[in-house]
Amino acid sequence: MARVDFKLLCKLLFVNGLVFGLGACSEEQSPVRASGPISVDVQQPVVKEVTVWDEYIGRFEAIDRVEIRPRVSGYLDMVHFEDGAFVSVGEKLFTIDPRLFQAEVDRANAVLERARTGLRLAETELARAEPLLQSKALSQGDYDQRLQTKQAAEADVAAAQAALRLAELNLEFTEVRAPIAGRISSDLVNKGNLVTADQTLLTTIVSIDPIHFVFTGSEQDYLSYSRLARSGQRPSSREKANPVLIKLEDQDEFLISGVMNFVDNALDESTGTIQGRAIVENDDGLLVPGMFGDLRLYGRDPFEAILIPDTAVQFDQSRQFVWVATSDDTAEMRPVTLGRLVEDSLRIVEDGLSAEDRVIVSRFLALRPGMPLSPQSEAVAGAQREIADDPLGD
Repeated sequence: MARVDFKLLCKLLFVNGLVFGLGACSEEQSPVRASGPISVDVQQPVVKEVTVWDEYIGRFEAIDRVEIRPRVSGYLDMVHFEDGAFVSVGEKLFTIDPRLFQAEVDRANAVLERARTGLRLAETELARAEPLLQSKALSQGDYDQRLQTKQAAEADVAAAQAALRLAELNLEFTEVRAPIAGRISSDLVNKGNLVTADQTLLTTIVSIDPIHFVFTGSEQDYLSYSRLARSGQRPSSREKANPVLIKLEDQDEFLISGVMNFVDNALDESTGTIQGRAIVENDDGLLVPGMFGDLRLYGRDPFEAILIPDTAVQFDQSRQFVWVATSDDTAEMRPVTLGRLVEDSLRIVEDGLSAEDRVIVSRFLALRPGMPLSPQSEAVAGAQREIADDPLGD
């Protein structure tokens, strides 16, 4: 059996007893802390008449874009424009060697003249046959034969006239002219090359003034606009040219104005979005197809809105809410329906709050429903000044 060191054992028992006794004394002498109300900052909502604008990203597109192709085949004889120049409707762009087509016109003229000569002869023969038929000197069969000869000559003249018109049209097509006004690209085929009718791409033209701005909205946006239109709060862009403002990449403000002129008839099945389009004046030609920009679309008629700081909005797994100090100074979670952001810091509350509510704007992590509070009132950020009169304000 192992030998026990009685001195060491006594020391250990003494130390453990001392620690236990000190712990007991500490627990007996430690006072119980009483829980009290926590101090929080509260703000009352701002009630202000506002006009809502919704923001989208899109790009500019030409209203008209034309690919210039020849209508007849031949060798390119001349290019009449400078690359990238502005061209007018009907301006001559290319010339295809016209000599073969002029020869075809001359041949068609000769065929027409021969047909007309045959018609005149047939008319003369028929005129001579009429008195002979009346005097019984000519049989009815011979008369009918001369009548048919005259009718066939008339058909030959009509066919020759059609062939002449076709030859003249092909000759006209040797001069390729601009079908629209706009800015032209470079000549993709140089002088001396063979071009094929309806196939060879010679150049392109895009219209410049006015110009379209195309963007897409979500299904939720579409439903929101549709319900606003049905309730009379905002007319549909299908029925009214609602205003838009556009900002370019190098601009800090929305300086370009336009109006809506199209909303698509269906949502894209792959993306769940719907296309909208605005039209913008472009007198100076600054805007070109393919350029990107930010668009603000008139979203709603002016209305009295309840505004709270956007930082006061909290989220859980299924809803949005704010903390409110009740009349007896306790914390309450208040579900809210939110609208657009105004002035980049204030959020429109569609439902869930009144102007008299005290919204908590601090110490969110410490709050629990029913917790006693010591509310400290302060003005809503920006409430002491009028909301600036800009596209987001009244």
